[in-house]
Amino acid sequence: MASSHGDGDFSPEQFGYLGRGVVFERGVLVFHPENIRIEDDVYVGHQTILKAYYKNTMSIGAGTWIGQQCFLHSGGGLTIGRRVGIGPGVRILTSSHSTGGGESHIMDAPLDFEHTTIGEGADLGASTVVLPGVTIGEGAQIGAGAVVTGDIPPYAIAMGVPARVARLRR
Repeated sequence: MASSHGDGDFSPEQFGYLGRGVVFERGVLVFHPENIRIEDDVYVGHQTILKAYYKNTMSIGAGTWIGQQCFLHSGGGLTIGRRVGIGPGVRILTSSHSTGGGESHIMDAPLDFEHTTIGEGADLGASTVVLPGVTIGEGAQIGAGAVVTGDIPPYAIAMGVPARVARLRR
């Protein structure tokens, strides 16, 4: 039988850094906590998965709120700024299968890793999907259900599939 990446169980001393006042609700799963840094007063909602990787890091800024049933992946590196709101069901990705190798089965293709960044004070609406390599600027607001395929400038309001900037907040 092949081995898995673990069962997601974790303890505070396993983290690269874990600040004061961090709340993990019931059912949160954490993989490779040694590569996760969480600052003070972060809330992580029920059944969220923090899927770090054996390389690169996941960094979550102070005062960030992560809703229930989110999936945050950091194989390519993930930086989330301070006071970010992440709605329920959000998916943030940092890797995808390469499409240029000519493999007949996509699962045989190598993984491409890209750093993803969510700027300070940004807000991601429920069920948003953020694709690898995207930077969402400081104070940007992403509408529920959006699929963010490219960078979003600071203080922009973006929505849709793919997400498009509708206007600026400032």
